[in-house]
Amino acid sequence: MRITRYPSRRQWPQLALRPQEDSAAVADRVSEIINAVRLGGDDAVRKIAAQFEKSAPNSFAVSESEINAAIDAVPDELKRAIETAAGNIRRFHAHSTGIAKEIETSLGVFCSRKWQPIDTVGLYIPAGSAPLFSTVLMLAIPANIAGCREIIICSPPSATGSIDAATLFTASLCGVSKIFKIGGAQAIAAMAFGTETIPRVDKIFGPGNRFVTEAKLQVLRFSVAIDMPAGPSELLVIADDGCRPEFVAADLLSQAEHGPDSQVILLTDSETTAFRVASCIEDQLRNLPRRTIAEKALENSRCIILSSIDECIQFSNLYAPEHLILALRNAEDAAENIVNAGSVFVGDFACESAGDYASGTNHTLPTAGAARGFSGITTESFMKTITFQRITREGIAGLAPTIEKMAAAEGLDGHRLAAAIRRGGVAE
Repeated sequence: MRITRYPSRRQWPQLALRPQEDSAAVADRVSEIINAVRLGGDDAVRKIAAQFEKSAPNSFAVSESEINAAIDAVPDELKRAIETAAGNIRRFHAHSTGIAKEIETSLGVFCSRKWQPIDTVGLYIPAGSAPLFSTVLMLAIPANIAGCREIIICSPPSATGSIDAATLFTASLCGVSKIFKIGGAQAIAAMAFGTETIPRVDKIFGPGNRFVTEAKLQVLRFSVAIDMPAGPSELLVIADDGCRPEFVAADLLSQAEHGPDSQVILLTDSETTAFRVASCIEDQLRNLPRRTIAEKALENSRCIILSSIDECIQFSNLYAPEHLILALRNAEDAAENIVNAGSVFVGDFACESAGDYASGTNHTLPTAGAARGFSGITTESFMKTITFQRITREGIAGLAPTIEKMAAAEGLDGHRLAAAIRRGGVAE
């Protein structure tokens, strides 16, 4: 990791940049894929998969026999771990704020909001360098709690044409309706438009690489909702001289091992801490199975030494990290000042991997600074609200003059008339 000492505030925006690729080339390629799938259906998906994926199965749908075989193949200890995590996630996400309440905004004017589950949702489960069966928990459980009628999963198959057994077991545990062996931008396109095999969904969820993220953004133009921009993983740690440097190093590596395009940032007000963490990273890297991937990600990463923890918090709010760890003596107090982050881990013992797997929150979070305006996945993400207004004769009599004045000022006389006629008056 590169170490930057006491940068001026003018340098902060540059230091907060994420790794960049040729976004125009990615956008063009994804556009070609989307159009091909939109027009060609299953055949187009199969041709694209043969070109880009490890396998292009003749049948995309996962059969019941495949699911049953996967359930038998998952070790009992792993099943129990997944079930424990599922219980925590279910408990957290069951606390939905989707409560209807009618409010009388003025005399005789009653407004309310109804929470309605999204009918059909598509979940993208990455499986590039590692099958992320934990993402099934994070997406399917809140979708199930929300009451979505149909929950579809698309996930890239292995070279043998199968989906990871733990992914299939978790999908079965979480009430998923259908599972398909499709990955990449073509999976997003298939869920957006529907094919002969894959149903069209109303909203698409899930993290992925740059192609998947770009595909999600492009299908928005076709009236398909998405959860958020959720691209390469990232972590920012704020640490003082009271932190456990071996903990911080382990957290940074836990995100660096996700992929070569991941980014991790360490902010500290202590040069001693910076060098102690750097030394721990070197030690832990030696035994990390995904060392090559982590080393590549560390090339995109940095340690920044600032003059105070307050400055570190200000920089973090500018960066708006997907994951934020506060390895600080006064971590709970510092947490009060965080305004931009996907998920925050408070204190030395709140490892980021707890949120990735089993604490109960969610690991599908906004990346690349999108946490300034997006939230992570919740039960409400799988719901929509419909507003209602119930107005009595007395209510419109009191409200109509306000409507009429405003409509007239905007030059919309039809709007004015619709209110005026209900109170028995038509003229200006």
